[in-house]
Parts: sequence; structure tokens; C-alpha cells
Amino acid sequence: MAEEIPTSSLLQACKILDETWGDIHPHACLVCGSGWGEIVDGLSPISSIPYEQLPGMGPTTVDGHEGNLWLARPGGLDVLIFQGRRHFYEGVGWEPVIFPALLAHALGVSTLLLTNAAGGIREDLQPGDFLALSDHLNFMGGNPLIGQCPHPSIPRFPDQSKVYDPDLLQKIKQVGHATEQEIKEGTYLALSGPAFETPAEIRAFASLGADAVGMSTTPEAMVANGLGLKVGAISCISNLAAGRNSDALTHEDVTRTSELALPRMTRLLAHLIPLLAE
Repeated sequence: MAEEIPTSSLLQACKILDETWGDIHPHACLVCGSGWGEIVDGLSPISSIPYEQLPGMGPTTVDGHEGNLWLARPGGLDVLIFQGRRHFYEGVGWEPVIFPALLAHALGVSTLLLTNAAGGIREDLQPGDFLALSDHLNFMGGNPLIGQCPHPSIPRFPDQSKVYDPDLLQKIKQVGHATEQEIKEGTYLALSGPAFETPAEIRAFASLGADAVGMSTTPEAMVANGLGLKVGAISCISNLAAGRNSDALTHEDVTRTSELALPRMTRLLAHLIPLLAE
């Protein structure tokens, strides 16, 4: 366990996991984005606990996010897998959104790998493409580090010049090459949602350097970075951002594209996760 548990819910969650799984030593944690819950099946799952049984998490309210925490053992290495995430737009505050990063740190994890479904802003990005994040723009209208810091290990003014670990980014791209998949690189812009963006907003975001847009990932990344974890993130481009074509945007289309990309993402992660222990 970590040296200090800052909240009662985190302490309780750690106790539940210890009673359920015993003395585990996960080296990495994966958070699954919209429609990617079945990734678990390809990563040697062992046992799961529903989010509603974990203080600090609570049940998910969004389709495509199953709401289970899995212990998996790909390549014989313990890995935590959050099968779906909580979102700020659910109106539950920051704690459930950032709890995976806090819990992973408490259990001794050194690497957090985040996945999401995102709208493609950059012209070369098409539905089904994978984008490894090198940076982000936080336009969520808030920050989980405002007010009382969620963990005493996080500095009051954390550096964010390398939120997404450069070495991990290169590993993601190398594994993509090894599995014959193109992994593009770019900047993710996070909004609070739940409404999709307007065409005018997308034009503005493009001018600011955003390559993809979504409603997650940035809060967990900021907290994990502050905790000293290595952070990597992969977006599946699930749709063209508003204004790039005339089609209306729906959550069903987002999850459908992610599900179609599932075999490729599973193959990528099955090769990547064992390398995170190196």
C-alpha cells in the first residue's frame, strides 16, 4: 500500500481489495474508454469487483462503461483494469473521476495507461485510427487539484511539461509498429460534456493545436502525473468532430466504432502491457 491514504473512501477500498485479492503487486493500471470493456477478455482476467462495492467509485451511468475493477495477469504480471470510467458530466464531483489514479497509486502501481474514444479534429484522423497522446488542453471548466489536494504526495503546483511520459509514448508507437498498426501522435482537448461540440468550437480548438476532442482522460492524467506515475494515453478516433462532415453525432456511433476497433486495441495492449514492467 502507499505510504499515506488521504481519504476514508480510499482506505476502505484498499481494505476491500486486500480482503478480496490478498497481497497483490500490480505494476500497471489500465482504464478502458467507451466501448472497450471487452478488452479485459484478452488480457488474462482473474477476478472482478463491481464499482458500486468500492467506496469512492460508485456505479457507472453511461452505456459502454461496464463498471468493474478487474485483476488481470497478462504475461504473469498483475495488472488492474478499470472496465469503464466515471465522468465529470455525471454530476458526481471529481472523486469518482480521479479515483482510479489514486487507487492505482495506493496499490503501488507505477504506470497508468488511459484509453478513450475521441472525435477527430485533425484532417488526417479518421474513425478507427489510434492516437497516442503527447499533450492535452484542459477545457473542462475545472481542475481536480483545485481546493484541498486529493493526495498529500501531489505538489500544490505540479509541473505539467511532461504529463504523458515520452518513453511510454515511444513504447506505444513501437508496439504499434510491431503489431502492424499505425499509431498517430497528437494533442487531446478535454471538455466537460455531455453535449457534443459545435462546429465553431471545433474550428477554435483546431486553431489552438488540438488534434482530438473528448470528455475524459485529462483529470486522471493530471492527478497521476502529480503522484509521480508514468502516464500514457491512447484515443480511438470514434467519429469526425462536428463540422468535418454533415452527420449528426451520437454516443451509439462512438461506442460502435470503439467496438469495431476492439480486436486491434486488444492486440496492441496485450503486447504493450508486459513491457510496462521493464
